[in-house]
Amino acid sequence: MIVVATSDFEVYHEVVTDLRERGSTFTTVEPDEDLPPATSVVITDEQSTESVDANVPTVVADPDTPRAAVDEALATLRGAGGRTVVGVDPGRKPGIVVCAGETVVAGFQVPLADAVDTIERELEGAVDPVVRIGDGSRLESAQLVNDLEDVRVELVDETGTTPYLGTGARGMGDVLAAVNIARLEGEVVENRDVEPTAGEIQVIKDRSRRQSETNRAIDELLARRVAAGELTIEEALAVHRGGASAEGEGGDESERGD
Repeated sequence: MIVVATSDFEVYHEVVTDLRERGSTFTTVEPDEDLPPATSVVITDEQSTESVDANVPTVVADPDTPRAAVDEALATLRGAGGRTVVGVDPGRKPGIVVCAGETVVAGFQVPLADAVDTIERELEGAVDPVVRIGDGSRLESAQLVNDLEDVRVELVDETGTTPYLGTGARGMGDVLAAVNIARLEGEVVENRDVEPTAGEIQVIKDRSRRQSETNRAIDELLARRVAAGELTIEEALAVHRGGASAEGEGGDESERGD
């Protein structure tokens, strides 16, 4: 576990904010207090280092670059905790967790377009990491598999990984499912080819209609490019507005709003 022990308010505020945004497990103590038994790494400021227990790894934070201290602390934690495993519950906003051995050190839920960048950033410097992606949400999981490079990717049977959510836990389901996915071994894959169904194509068309300022859906060939991850819906709508869609400038009459 990460412990923040600093008397510098600016360091405290920036480091704690960054740790919270990453979903990392941490606690805070005064620099001269005893550290919790589960402490793996301490983040402190330069003036407080002499007061902190020197028997655990210590990261000194610069108030101007607090993220660097958090990055170093997480890297230290992962190095001590075992192999870095990223679990992903795919979807339009995938749940993503980063685990060091059995410890969850970070969690995210981001738009699909930002998922690969988030994963690659969290894997920077990791030794022999693995990314485990659930096999549900076929189109989104295929896009993630195909876009991730230079890392071991496993496709995991995600049956039963979505937990029951009690009172107050709304919105946490995808991240908690990603934790369960991270703990399951899957089949190593380099790519995933998925032919979208008629229903999946229609869902994309319906989404494009809702996002269109003119209540007009993209045509089927553009929808297939969205399904393949070649275009976002916003990009497909721009192509459609520009008259460059594969089925004509306006699409067929069935695609028009009233």
